Amino acid sequence: MFNKVLIANRGEIALRILRACKEMGIQTVAAHSTADADAMHVRLADQSVCIGPPSSRDSYLNMHEIVAACEITGADAIHPGYGFLSENAKFAEILEAHGITFIGPSSDHIKVMGDKIMAKQTAQRLGIPVVPGSDGAVTEDSEAKRIAADIGYPVIIKAASGGGGRGMRVVNSAAEMQVALQTTRSEAGAAFGDDAVYIEKYLGKPRHIEVQVMGDGKGKGVHLGERDCSLQRRHQKVLEEANSPALTAEQREKIGMICADAIGDLGYSGAGTIEFLYENGEFYFIEMNTRLQVEHPVTEMITRIDLVNEQLRVASGQDMSFDQKDVRFQGHAIECRINAENARTFVPSPGEITYYHPPGGLGVRVDSGVFTGYKVPPYYDSLIGKLIVVGRNREECLNRLRRSLDEFVVGGIQTTLPLFQDLVRNKDVIAGDYDIHWLENYLEKMG
Repeated sequence: MFNKVLIANRGEIALRILRACKEMGIQTVAAHSTADADAMHVRLADQSVCIGPPSSRDSYLNMHEIVAACEITGADAIHPGYGFLSENAKFAEILEAHGITFIGPSSDHIKVMGDKIMAKQTAQRLGIPVVPGSDGAVTEDSEAKRIAADIGYPVIIKAASGGGGRGMRVVNSAAEMQVALQTTRSEAGAAFGDDAVYIEKYLGKPRHIEVQVMGDGKGKGVHLGERDCSLQRRHQKVLEEANSPALTAEQREKIGMICADAIGDLGYSGAGTIEFLYENGEFYFIEMNTRLQVEHPVTEMITRIDLVNEQLRVASGQDMSFDQKDVRFQGHAIECRINAENARTFVPSPGEITYYHPPGGLGVRVDSGVFTGYKVPPYYDSLIGKLIVVGRNREECLNRLRRSLDEFVVGGIQTTLPLFQDLVRNKDVIAGDYDIHWLENYLEKMG
């Protein structure tokens, strides 16, 4: 096992990783920007190193400074969390060259799954169901129109190196194709440095279902069930639950084992998430995230398996602490992402938190690094915490979530708590009757 892990991230996920390390007897190093000098994980870490000014480019994305921090402190591994450098193959390669363990998959697997075209081709090879569409990048307008005519409109054009909801455009007819291609290529080139795009069938009312997987890098793969992440705004997840109210136990086991077998065949190491669109009983692969997900706690709450603990075990060369037969789903869990934003306009609301009172009680978990007096910086993602609630069933979980949201008080800044207080009382959400377009339609009606 590692002696010392450097945490190359910030906020709630940095604190989450720190806690897992401490429970395993591993020393921690907090690599932080000047803006995060007073952060909770920095206060609690065994050591801390400032890696640059507030700008992410000059701190959390500064590979040279992060590697130097490892060498200065003697850290033998880096946990990248999510975002920032967590899916950067070059970073993983640099760490390997310096004899520092990257707590995540190999750089080759990051590369394959980071390229959406290669990822889709790999998924097909591994027996994972995919969305009908082009076999690779589309370069000619005529080719795009032919593919779209074959699979039927509407279609969606996606950036090959895309992510985070950027570089995507829906096309409803051949007349729209040329402009849509040009626009998407331009967006992709500006955002990702790669203007390659591909085409897929656009599904009308799908759900977003993702399967949590773990691999030991030696041919063993397991799944820990699925999460339903269909409540989204601008392709960004807002609320997640496990298990999905749309799936049966048989469907869960079938798609889960397909994913587990694929991860084993791939020789994948560590945590990952295979994401699907789900419509009319069919699953369609969209991408794989080669890292820990923001919403991983809902899986932990219903399986009682610590995913960060398992990441550390596998990365250090140890076996996972469980087999597929050990995975049992107990109850129902829901996570709400609490952002420092106006609940209607979603305008960021940085500033000092003058009062902070998180909810508590049986089955309630709050992952957050904020506290009374903490100043939310304007430089990063606006996520300030996650409220995760588990119940014996979905009804109990929703009742507990309503109570917990009403207890949650954050003063001094605006947050999205009021949005969740509305959502958990909405009849469609209560019934589990929603798709990936539901939330945006709801917000549009609310004005």
